[in-house]
Amino acid sequence: MGTAMADKYFMKILDTLNEAQARWYVARETIARGRGGLQEMHELTGMSRVTILRGVRELRERRDLLAGGRVRQVGGGRKRLEHDDPGLTAMLERIMDQNTAGDPMSLLKWTNKSTARIAEELTGQGHVVSPETVRRRLREMDYSLQANAKNLEGQSVPERDAQFRYINQQVKRHLRRGEPVLSVDTKKKERVGNFKNAGKTWRPQGEPIPVNVYDYPYLGQGTAIPYGAYDLDRNQGFVNVGMTHDTAEFAVESLRRWWKLFGRRHYPQARSLLLCADGGGSNGSRTRAWKYHLQQFANEFGLAVTVCHYPPGTSKWNKIEHRMFSFISINWKGKPLVNYQTVVNLIGSTRTRTGLRIKVKLDAANYKTGEKISDEQMERVRLHPHRTHPQWNYTINGVAEG
Repeated sequence: MGTAMADKYFMKILDTLNEAQARWYVARETIARGRGGLQEMHELTGMSRVTILRGVRELRERRDLLAGGRVRQVGGGRKRLEHDDPGLTAMLERIMDQNTAGDPMSLLKWTNKSTARIAEELTGQGHVVSPETVRRRLREMDYSLQANAKNLEGQSVPERDAQFRYINQQVKRHLRRGEPVLSVDTKKKERVGNFKNAGKTWRPQGEPIPVNVYDYPYLGQGTAIPYGAYDLDRNQGFVNVGMTHDTAEFAVESLRRWWKLFGRRHYPQARSLLLCADGGGSNGSRTRAWKYHLQQFANEFGLAVTVCHYPPGTSKWNKIEHRMFSFISINWKGKPLVNYQTVVNLIGSTRTRTGLRIKVKLDAANYKTGEKISDEQMERVRLHPHRTHPQWNYTINGVAEG
């Protein structure tokens, strides 16, 4: 019997057992599989390693489990602390919102406080809790332990943190007014063709997907350039898949398509739009063509477009990277992007537990590189720099056409 079939049969039996029987059954299989068996059974069944090890210990001690063992009722056992103290999570979120370091809207969640210190603050607020419970809740709230990384270039930490705080203020201000806030960026370019795609996917044993041995461009169809717009408030994404070049004109056309599909329908009263963008690339803070084409966009729809750029070296904090692009990469890992329709289908089928949905369009227009924007054209851009870091924050006011 193949491994996949054996695992399926194993799970079918497991579903018929009560809590104690399931623990012993999984423990027995863990022992039989030898080295690596604990990890395999944890991943297959979802049972915690502690529970599996408990079952192994019980089997090895040769207790008379079936005669004297106690079977807990389904749903039995001690309730989680937050069940009896519903205000605990809200207070924890408030403490973390005040102490989450260096990122607007908790783009990547990390804190400079220890779990013991957070537990002390919660206890002081009337929510008696242990550091271990704080650690568990933080993980459930998508926080993680992270080490420092040498990846900041150019700007000092105070300038970076000041910009993050300013972005956070702008985001909250626009959301309070019911105006759209988009996190925008270009995902890594992908070769389209029967090429190997990194990662693994579940398939029948011994039946991998055959792909080209060589990655020569002439063997494929071209390049896919996914430019994304992620709506922070609605948890909704849009991806415009280009086929030629990642230019400022392409980036703004992607925004135009988002507005026509979603923006004007979901925000009919909006008169302004906030874009959170990286500092470089097609939507870079120094790119004249980006600002010029944004003016055309603002004029077309009568909008005031505010742009807040992330400081140099901090593009990974852009929310679209972690709320949308990362899940697209997971969804298509190990699957060859044999043609553009496959790219569109895989992006459009991406789902998350938080309800993310993504609309995709293929953009066959030919965007040419090297566009030069003259001083005369730039004079027509109604650009108003903000007082805080004007090189990164500015508003372009639209003039209704006609």
